[in-house]
Amino acid sequence: MSSNAAAGAIDHHHDPSTSTGIPNKKLLMWAFLASDCMFFGCLISTHLIYRLHPPPGVPSARSVFSIELTSFSTFILLMSSLMMALAVNAIQKGNLRSMRASLLTTIVFGSIFLGCQVYEFNNFVYEKHLTITNSILGTTFFTLTGTHGTHVAVGVLWLILMYIRSFKPSGAGAVRGGWLLESFAHLAVFAATLLLAGYVVLSFTRAALSGDIAGFVHAQYGAVIATVAGLALLRWFARPRSGVDFDERNAVDVEMMGLYWHFVDIVWIVIFTAVYLLEYIS
Repeated sequence: MSSNAAAGAIDHHHDPSTSTGIPNKKLLMWAFLASDCMFFGCLISTHLIYRLHPPPGVPSARSVFSIELTSFSTFILLMSSLMMALAVNAIQKGNLRSMRASLLTTIVFGSIFLGCQVYEFNNFVYEKHLTITNSILGTTFFTLTGTHGTHVAVGVLWLILMYIRSFKPSGAGAVRGGWLLESFAHLAVFAATLLLAGYVVLSFTRAALSGDIAGFVHAQYGAVIATVAGLALLRWFARPRSGVDFDERNAVDVEMMGLYWHFVDIVWIVIFTAVYLLEYIS
């Protein structure tokens, strides 16, 4: 018989210690997301108003946008939302290994989305000469999508911290200073590996588009080796532990992260429709 069955199943959707029956952490997250809805609503409305009544000299959005790249990044972000839902379901059932795998996949998908956005912004600025200051299209577009990208970046960092938190030893092992130092090292290696991997992928993409794969291998072999070393270190940090202080009782923390991540995905669907697709429908 499982420990849950012995102690009584945990109700993840009801907290009898609060007057509302809803965990205070969830109420706080819902309040934050409600304020963020109004914030993004203002940004999206501003962009649409200027697109419906563009001043003279504004470049055509269809000549700037790459609907293929944006559609791919949208699909990736939607898949990350699925993986986040699986992570919440896994921790509610006490399946820590499955939760970690789902969190890692969500982190990777979120990082791919950010990489696509960096590549898109770089292309818009250097190839299409669209900046935040030279036209109202650039001002509203970069402000809106850049703000959303910042939300995704914050979410990826939050996911990384939650993943690392799931390795905290239980009992006496948790009070040792060594775990805290190891956590900082884990975070530093995680961040460096993600940045290196993103740099390698973007460099390879540019080399593939220009047909200079040999030049990529010659110039970026050091970054590739460093990325592989970082992945090996992450594997070492994720070695099995005898006991950890993270189980289904922490499900509400993962659910809060899930609420935030799903909100970010929903906002992007609205942005993708209002900013990108409308240009091709009209």
